[in-house]
Amino acid sequence: MDYSSLEKLCCDIGAKYSLNEPLGFHTSMKVGGECDILVHAGSEYVVREVVSLCKKENIPYFVLGKGSNVLVSGKGYRGCIILLSQDFSAVDVCDGKITAQAGASLKSVCMAALENGLTGLEFAYGIPGSVGGALYMNAGAYGGEMKDIVKSCRYVDENGEYQEMNADEMQLSYRHSYFSGKKCVITSVTMELQKGDKTEIKAKMDELMQKRRDKQPLEFPSCGSTFKRPEGYFAAALIEECGLKGYTVGGAQVSEKHSGFVINRNNASFDDIMALVEHIKRTVKEQKGVELECEMLILE
Repeated sequence: MDYSSLEKLCCDIGAKYSLNEPLGFHTSMKVGGECDILVHAGSEYVVREVVSLCKKENIPYFVLGKGSNVLVSGKGYRGCIILLSQDFSAVDVCDGKITAQAGASLKSVCMAALENGLTGLEFAYGIPGSVGGALYMNAGAYGGEMKDIVKSCRYVDENGEYQEMNADEMQLSYRHSYFSGKKCVITSVTMELQKGDKTEIKAKMDELMQKRRDKQPLEFPSCGSTFKRPEGYFAAALIEECGLKGYTVGGAQVSEKHSGFVINRNNASFDDIMALVEHIKRTVKEQKGVELECEMLILE
C-alpha cells in the first residue's frame, strides 16, 4: 500500500509519524507486530485531516489511546494507526463540568476532579486508559460507569467531519457505546460531576486503588479484565471453578492473583495469549455451559 500521500500530509500539517512502528510499545499487554504507519494526533484538526485522507485513499485506520484494552496480532496492522498523543490530553474544569481531550488519561481527569472538589469519577481512578477509550467502551469499575457522568462528546466521523453528540444518543450499555465498531474518532468528552468533599473523594480514590493493588496483577502486562461479565455470573469465578487459575500457555498465564486476567507472564506472544483465551472459553463452555466473550479488542 502506498502511504506517500499520508506522509506528505503529516509533513504539511506538522504531525509526527513513523513507519513500521512496533505496536507492543503502545499497548499495555506489550505484544504486537508493526503497523505500516503510525501518526501522532496532537489535535482534533490532525485527526480530521488524517481520517479524511484515509477515507479518500482507502487506507485502513485504527485509533489507539493508551492501548490498555487492545491485543495486537504478531503480524501487526496493515494500515494507519492514529495515536492520540500526549499533546492531545488537555483537561478543563468549569462549573462542575470537566472537558477532557480524548488522549487524556483517566488518572489525570480524576486528579482534576479531586483538585476541584468534584465527586462521581472516583470509580475510574486506577483504570489505565484514556478518556476517549473509556467512552468508546463505556468503561466502568466498582459500581460506576462512564454513562453515569458523561454529558456530551465531540468526534470526527467516518467522513472526516466534526460532530457532537449528547449522552442520550450514545447508546451506552455494558462495555458498549454508539462508537463501538465504528470508524469514528472521539476527540473530547465532557463529564458532569457533583460538588463533594475533597477529603472524602481522596479517601474513596485511595480505597479503590488499594483494592486494585490487592486483587489485580498490576505488576504484569495485561489488557485488564480479559472477558466481559456473563449475565448472572462472574467470569473470574467461572474460570477459577474450572481449575484454570495459573494455567499457562507459553508466556501467557491466567493470573494466580485474579482469574479474570490473562497476563503476559514471560514474553508471551500473540499466539500464546489467543491459545490460552480459546482454551479458557472452551473449558468454561464445556464445564459450566457459559459462553465467555472477550472484553479486549483484538487487532489482527
